[in-house]
Amino acid sequence: MTEWQHQDVIDLFVIGGGINGCGIARDAVGRGLTVELAEMNDLASGTSSASTKLFHGGLRYLEYWEIRLVREALIERETLLRAMPHISWPMRFVLPYHPDMRFEGDTPTSKVLSVVMPWMKGRRPAWLIRFGLFLYDNLGGRKILKGMTSLNLPGSPEGAPLQDRFQKAYEYSDCWIEDSRLVVLNARDAQERGARINVRTKVVSAEQVDGLWHVTVEGQDTGEQRVIVARMIVNAGGPWVENVIRNTVRINSTEGVRLVRGSHIVTRKLYDHDKCYFFQGEDGRIIFTIPYETDFTLIGTTDADHADTNAKPVCTPEEQSYLLEFASKYLKNPVTADDVVWTYSGVRPLYNDGASSATAATRDYVLKVDQSAGAPILNVFGGKITTYRKLAESALEKIAPFCPTTGQDWTAGVPLPGGNFPVDGVAALNDRLMARYPFLSERWAARLVKAYGIEAFDVLGEAETKADLGQDFGADLTEREAGWLVEKEFARSAEDIVWRRSKLGLRLTKQEIDRLDAWLADAAAVPSAPNAV
Repeated sequence: MTEWQHQDVIDLFVIGGGINGCGIARDAVGRGLTVELAEMNDLASGTSSASTKLFHGGLRYLEYWEIRLVREALIERETLLRAMPHISWPMRFVLPYHPDMRFEGDTPTSKVLSVVMPWMKGRRPAWLIRFGLFLYDNLGGRKILKGMTSLNLPGSPEGAPLQDRFQKAYEYSDCWIEDSRLVVLNARDAQERGARINVRTKVVSAEQVDGLWHVTVEGQDTGEQRVIVARMIVNAGGPWVENVIRNTVRINSTEGVRLVRGSHIVTRKLYDHDKCYFFQGEDGRIIFTIPYETDFTLIGTTDADHADTNAKPVCTPEEQSYLLEFASKYLKNPVTADDVVWTYSGVRPLYNDGASSATAATRDYVLKVDQSAGAPILNVFGGKITTYRKLAESALEKIAPFCPTTGQDWTAGVPLPGGNFPVDGVAALNDRLMARYPFLSERWAARLVKAYGIEAFDVLGEAETKADLGQDFGADLTEREAGWLVEKEFARSAEDIVWRRSKLGLRLTKQEIDRLDAWLADAAAVPSAPNAV
């Protein structure tokens, strides 16, 4: 653990508690740097909790010839899977085929085919899909995940939910990820290695004084201000990265972001098997339908430009209708608004590369060091959740010249808290947990393992009965677990707990959530919070 006094000059001050900011903080402190991070809201309260919840290479990015991005992401899937088998696991994706599948806009691939095979008229031919899946299987040196197979849909479980016009499909592998828990566990690991993690802490200003940054932060709950002196700033503000450049550090930069809103809907469970579907639209776009939280189906995403960071992203009625109609073109039983139980939306801060459409804008990350103010700042643009660890390594390469004591790469394969068990060890861990705590139901035990991994034993502690865990707020969320989330995982409100540390908000009533909030507000019930301003 790095030892340092709060009043000292630190190496790195990170703005933003999303996956990029927390990933960089964890990597940096593990290399011996002194690090502090400030997030103005809750960890993962923006883009990083509003993804499609996948570690994936981005199959459709191959059509844009983003080979380096896809290859890096494919390699990372298995690196990350080994480090967090509790919050990430393999999934199989079924891609039904029909001859009217088309490209979205003028992709490089569609432009070439329009010259070589003009009779295709913008369609995605079957041979191209097979070739894309062959590349997808082999670009990343796949070792754990299963490869592509072909499916005959009639009479199969995969074909049962689909319309009869779909006769064949292709099946391939990607990985699920609990996105907001990924952020929190990176923050926890960073803190345990010596970083200071501040939630609900707004960066008011940053001034360069004699080659150092003097950063003023303010506690959102207390109004208390203090100043941190740092050698370098990392601006990982996500959708607010450009606002930090213009209004916080006030440097003259031409770099910017394109804000793209991605919306999702969660419906009742639409089919019985545990595989996902990759649906291609006649407009060239794609959506996924994914088994979600045991009893639901997740459908997404849209791509729409989002003009204002101050406007909270929501799934508009038009976006919801688009997703419902898109899925209904594939499924035997149409999906309607009555099936929707929840919607969410996030803003992806993509690097502004001048693309003609939101879908075509690059998902690759761009890192820019700016020294025009005298002291250096690293601005982080774009990125995708699958490549967050590689982004952090690339960021440390940019940081190292300004922090000469920076150590070597170390994060590949190092487990996150709770993840120190084999990729195929979830079932055995469930059995161990239920043997130790026989009052657990199978569903309750499975939820705890997929949230906390081997730390589920620490969450439950010495309990011999359910009553030992304190009051039950609903859906088996107990005082003991809520206290753990406050003390260890930076939670401050019921919303933090039921929508980001978990998705129990899908199962709890408003009255139950209000009761949890009341418990959290009781100063006697809340343990001392880590690293609060």
